[in-house]
Amino acid sequence: MLTGKQLILATRPFAKEDRRKSWFYTITTLFLLNIFLLGTVFNFHWTLKLICSIISGFLIVRMFVIYHDHQHKAILDKSPLANVIFTIFGFYVLAPASIWSRSHDYHHKNNSKLFSASIGSYPIYTKQKFEKLTKSEQRHYLFIRHPLTILFGYIFAFMYGMCVKSIINRFSKHIDSIVALVFHFTYQALIFYFLGWQTWILVCLIPHFISGAMGAYLFYAQHNFPGSTFVGNEDWTYEGAALDSSSYMKLSIPLQWATANIGLHHIHHLNARIPFYRLHEVMAALPELQAAKTTSLKPKDIMACFKLKVYDFETQQLVGI
Repeated sequence: MLTGKQLILATRPFAKEDRRKSWFYTITTLFLLNIFLLGTVFNFHWTLKLICSIISGFLIVRMFVIYHDHQHKAILDKSPLANVIFTIFGFYVLAPASIWSRSHDYHHKNNSKLFSASIGSYPIYTKQKFEKLTKSEQRHYLFIRHPLTILFGYIFAFMYGMCVKSIINRFSKHIDSIVALVFHFTYQALIFYFLGWQTWILVCLIPHFISGAMGAYLFYAQHNFPGSTFVGNEDWTYEGAALDSSSYMKLSIPLQWATANIGLHHIHHLNARIPFYRLHEVMAALPELQAAKTTSLKPKDIMACFKLKVYDFETQQLVGI
């Protein structure tokens, strides 16, 4: 059985993209997204428009994971055309490249550390630390992890967390966050003005709400699930964070497609340079990755994840309050 750095090294042969596949999946996903967004406008019946709107939300999720792979340099690296496409998409989903890359890279290097800044991830306090907080600090911590906050991820995770907060914290480093907000609200205002509020709901509000909620929950549940373990900074290892603190989210085939295999999150954290379309290939080749800690989008698993609030260092598990 491979362990530690040997296991990481075993994943390296899979960290090579097929350029044609990368372009094919990028272009077809963008094409489908545009087709279904147009379907919200030009379909002859409101039920078909609504169906197109909902599907558009899931297509944004898929495109976001592809964008996320590009930011990791797993696909289409050093392609000027890809850089333009993904920069515009980052503005569209309120995840501009500068803040996404900085926060997400930090997350990969610090995930599952109990005593590091909660940059790019949901904060996790120990039970002992939580009990020492003031009441207002406890309410703020619980608000960030509240199911409704995650449900409204479009506002709290992306609009505020990615853009507004990055402008407040480091304005000079995140000018593109301002560009993203201007771009995002300008295109929505134009749709509202020229096509009406009903079309705005179908083209903008529903797709962004679905993708924001789905994205926020995936990011939450991938590291906040029953069985996830956290360690002190001195005991942290890269492979340990991947295998012990990152989940394998078991999904149906349609949802695997819609989420571009990001459910195989333990493998992604083991080697972020593996393209999303090769993650299943890695899992099949390495038996060590097949006994991963799991969760799913079943209601009981979602409820189980939401019940977890703090980490009990004594029992080595996430617990409720």
